[in-house]
Amino acid sequence: MKRLLIAVTAALALSAMPALAQKYPNRPVTIIVPFAAGGPTDIIARIVGEYYSKTLGQQFVVENVAGAGGTTGITRGAQSKPDGYTIMMGHMGTHGAAPALYANLKYDPVKDFQPIGLVAGTPILIVARKDFPAANLKEFIARVKDPAAKVKQAHAGVGSVSFTTCTLLTSQLGAKSIVAAYRGTGPALNDLVGGQVDYMCDQIVNLVEQVKGGSIKAYAIASTERSPALPNVPTTKEAGLPEYQVSAWNALFAPKGVPQDIAAKLSETLVKALDDEATRKRLLELGSVIPDKAGRSPQALSELVKSEVARWTPILKTAQVTQ
Repeated sequence: MKRLLIAVTAALALSAMPALAQKYPNRPVTIIVPFAAGGPTDIIARIVGEYYSKTLGQQFVVENVAGAGGTTGITRGAQSKPDGYTIMMGHMGTHGAAPALYANLKYDPVKDFQPIGLVAGTPILIVARKDFPAANLKEFIARVKDPAAKVKQAHAGVGSVSFTTCTLLTSQLGAKSIVAAYRGTGPALNDLVGGQVDYMCDQIVNLVEQVKGGSIKAYAIASTERSPALPNVPTTKEAGLPEYQVSAWNALFAPKGVPQDIAAKLSETLVKALDDEATRKRLLELGSVIPDKAGRSPQALSELVKSEVARWTPILKTAQVTQ
């Protein structure tokens, strides 16, 4: 009887081994995008997700969970099972600005995630209606700072990239604009094209076609180098505002506690994705900036999140904006 029990136990152990030894991933993986489909974060997630699917042999499926400036989706991701089958595409707003904007935020950007890696930066453009009476950035600044000009700024809602980055701009300029808040980038941009508002700050990904088509004008890009997508637009340093440097970066995170071997596989695959010629081409055509290898590491992303929280908290607290 004792021998029989030993044999049965051994057989059960052997039968369980294939399940335990199954390689990750052995079923589809969800990428939570905390914004509506079609926006920059969504597009970038889908491009990178395609590479993951092709390389790791399972579908990486985007799930759009929009709301509260992206914090609804990121909260769900943070609270999901840390098994590597739910990851999320966070960005500057959800992991940098959110702590200052949301008094009851249900996650800590620094402590509640396993960083996978920085995917892409999306530099900010300062743009205006096509007939705005300023020939360059210096003239634009002078007009924005002139109370008599009654310049009207558009943004896509409190907590949006356009809101946050224009708050930084006006803070640095010591200026106050009349502000028109919209429910998304689309309506804000439509009114900018139509001339109902004067200017906005937003991700290059949202603005390339309008700038190229001449329906709006771009004064500067807030990055250290010009973008290949808009090579004629000067950097803020070239145009006379070197302190205005900002990018609405996107990065992959997993919930805290995900097994380290799975986190390592996700990070290693991201590094390869950003070296893949087809993937790079698609990201660069959007106007994205691809980080170098050192900038893609989990450690680099962890430091970026800490620095972004430290950067945005005093700016947004001073602006006295909370949700």
